[in-house]
Amino acid sequence: MSDTRFFRWFRTIPIMVMLALCVVTAGIGIAPAKVVRKVLYPVRYAEIIKSASQRYGVDEYLVCAVVKCESNWDPNVTSSAGAVGLMQMMPSTSAEVARLGLVDSRTYNPNDLTDPATNIEYGTAYLAYLQRNLKSQDEVIAAYNAGLGSVSQWTANGGNVNETVQFAETASYLVRVNDAQGRYRQLYPDGIENSGSLF
Repeated sequence: MSDTRFFRWFRTIPIMVMLALCVVTAGIGIAPAKVVRKVLYPVRYAEIIKSASQRYGVDEYLVCAVVKCESNWDPNVTSSAGAVGLMQMMPSTSAEVARLGLVDSRTYNPNDLTDPATNIEYGTAYLAYLQRNLKSQDEVIAAYNAGLGSVSQWTANGGNVNETVQFAETASYLVRVNDAQGRYRQLYPDGIENSGSLF
C-alpha cells in the first residue's frame, strides 16, 4: 500500500514542478519593472557611467550592457585571460588607450583597473575609439570582445560582422550585449540610475 502511494506521489512531482515553474514565469512577466531592474538588470556607478558616456559620446545603455555581460557588475573580477574589472579591460589595452591620449593617465591610472571609475573611463574611451574606427555598433561590440584587428579582417570584403564573425564566443557576446542594451533601454527609459538593493 505504501509503495502505491509513493509511486502516485512520484508521478505527481513533475506536474507540481511544472506548475511551480509556470507560476514563477508568470510572476516575472507581471512583476513591476522596478523589481526586474533590480534583480536582472541592475545598475551600479550610474553617475560615473553617465559622465564617461557623455564625455566620450557612447550610449550609456551600451556601457551598462558591456558591464553586465563582462563582469555582472563585479569590479574585482579578473578573467583567466587577465581582463580586469567591470568592463574586463586588458591591461595592455588600457596602456594603449593611455598611450594614445584617449584617457588622462595622470587622473586614471591604467594599472588600477579594479577601481570602478578608472575601469569605466578606460572601457568607455575604448568603446569610443572603436566607434570612430568601425562602421556599426555590431562591429564595435564584436571588436570589444575579439579585437579591432579580427573585426577588420572579418569585414575586409564588405561583409556584415554578424555573418562573418569567426569566433563562437564573439557571436554569442554580440547577441548578449545587444539584448542587454535593449533591456536596459526598456527598463530605464528616462536614463540609468543606481538600482540599489531589492530590500
